[in-house]
Amino acid sequence: MPRKRLPFEVLIALQNQLDALSPRDTQRKDLVEATCEAFGISASTVRRQLRTHQLPYLTHRSDYNTSRSLPEADMRRYCELIAALKLRTTSKKGRRLSTKACIGVLEKSGIETAEGLVKVESGLLKLSTVSRYLKQWGYDNRTLSIEPPWTPFQATNSNECWQFDFSPSDLKKPEFFGKTLKEGSEYLALAGVTDDRSGVCYQEYHVVKGEDVITALLFLFNAMSAKKDKNNPFQGIPSVIYMDAGPVSKSRVFLWVMKQLGIEVRVHMPRGSDGRRTTSRSKGKVERSFLTIKSSLETLYHLQQPETLEEANAWLHRYLGEYNAMDHRYEDHSRMEDWLQNLPSTGFREMCSWDRFRTFAREPEQRKADSNACVGIDGIRYQLSHDMAGQDITLLWGIFDNGLAGAFEQKLTVSTKSDYAKFL
Repeated sequence: MPRKRLPFEVLIALQNQLDALSPRDTQRKDLVEATCEAFGISASTVRRQLRTHQLPYLTHRSDYNTSRSLPEADMRRYCELIAALKLRTTSKKGRRLSTKACIGVLEKSGIETAEGLVKVESGLLKLSTVSRYLKQWGYDNRTLSIEPPWTPFQATNSNECWQFDFSPSDLKKPEFFGKTLKEGSEYLALAGVTDDRSGVCYQEYHVVKGEDVITALLFLFNAMSAKKDKNNPFQGIPSVIYMDAGPVSKSRVFLWVMKQLGIEVRVHMPRGSDGRRTTSRSKGKVERSFLTIKSSLETLYHLQQPETLEEANAWLHRYLGEYNAMDHRYEDHSRMEDWLQNLPSTGFREMCSWDRFRTFAREPEQRKADSNACVGIDGIRYQLSHDMAGQDITLLWGIFDNGLAGAFEQKLTVSTKSDYAKFL
């Protein structure tokens, strides 16, 4: 025997009555029982038909949602050009050409593409039609402003990438470390590096006037060298240093030293250089370590402050030992253990001596030798090789040497544009 079905209008009327009541209203049960009694069916049949009945639907033409003035491929092509034109004319404040203006450009002058000039017959594209298809195909401003998904990066091995940065210290007072700081020019800063893989951190205090090359090179030498503390094995030359696109990363001396050590310097990508994505501008691991130092260590300076720079660095390094012994961000061991376990199979690259390192740090100065192949420095004339007569030469001054006369052989290098030769 076939199942008895309630008339469609009865189901609609019953559903409307039930929707007007709250989910726990006792009248809902009375309405269902009244319908069962009237049509001689069970309550489960009524509830099942209420769940499965189909609501009215609209009928459309066979060519619904299809352009009748242009083929779909042509309409999609024009919408892509209009969307590209809107993106190309977008200012930093978000102002751009309107859809109507873009259609006018296509009709009047056209758009030059790789396939040639694209021009549309006047009146062929309607504003309402183009606007509807821009939204339907995802070419509208809201959809195009959604950035692609991003993935945080992490180095595979220890010392593969270091994040390097400076940060002003929260410890501020007029007289510090036995010297008077010039107001507005000198300040106490934290210089720090963080291993991208393990999160192991090394930092130092320095009194600076800004992010200068000398301080950066001194700090990096200490960071890459073996530490006096035998419980701190962190050392070695990294493969990549990731840093701000500031004065240090633009210095020729800094880049020359990093090249001699075989270190690749990577900086933030310029804004707008990676399509619609926000370019990478984060050194979150090293910046997070700065925040931890300022929150957990420097807040204690309100109780007792260090008297000398050496004492401040000693307190800082003692705390860094505890910091590096803390748990890794997701591994089940400490940061230092992670650094030791993920070193490359060849180990770390050992840092050179200070005497060797300072020979890398040479600041170039452009001079021109006279007809006798001589160059004057501080009133003293020095004889060069005769083949350098009348040529532009580069003097490389060691920035870590004290005085020209006392350490001339170590400090000065003279070269032509194509070849370097030590000058005595």
